[in-house]
This record gives sequence, C-alpha cells and structure tokens, in this order.
Amino acid sequence: MRVIEGGGQRRQDEPLVSRDAVARVLMEAGVDLLLRRITPTRAAEIERRVDRVLDLFDRVDAAPLLMPVLQRHLDELEVLMRETRQVRAPARRGG
Repeated sequence: MRVIEGGGQRRQDEPLVSRDAVARVLMEAGVDLLLRRITPTRAAEIERRVDRVLDLFDRVDAAPLLMPVLQRHLDELEVLMRETRQVRAPARRGG
C-alpha cells in the first residue's frame, strides 16, 4: 500500500479522475461505515462501483475506446458519493 500525502485535509468534492481519487472514495466509505454514518448496504454499493471503476481503468489502458464507459461509471460514482455526503451531513451537524 502506498501512502497518499494529503496534509490532513480532506479534499472537498475531488473530481474522480484517477485511480487514487477512486481509492480515496473507498476509504471514505469505510470510515463512514465504521462511524455508522452510512448503512452497510450503501457501503457495499460504493465498494461494488469502485471495484468496477478500477477494473475499467485497467481495461482502458489496454483499450482506450472504453474511455466513454469509464467516464460514465466515474460520473455515476460521483453522483452516489454526492448523495452519500448529503445523507450523512445532518448526522455530523447534530453531534
């Protein structure tokens, strides 16, 4: 595992344009699950989509024509994460 330098600050609405950014989504979901800010069902869906996107990154390396498919899945993952952040936000404010 490689350490990702971040300076302790969470990136707000980081665009999902790299494998590292997608991996951070998975870590974020894991933390949210441990802190019970999201359900196991939502965490599993995020994990499933992250796995699919990471697989597509590998496939695009060999077949660049798949880039539109990868972009569609990245966009869908961004939407899911935006919804997830909105769902968990009230819990953070309350306590």
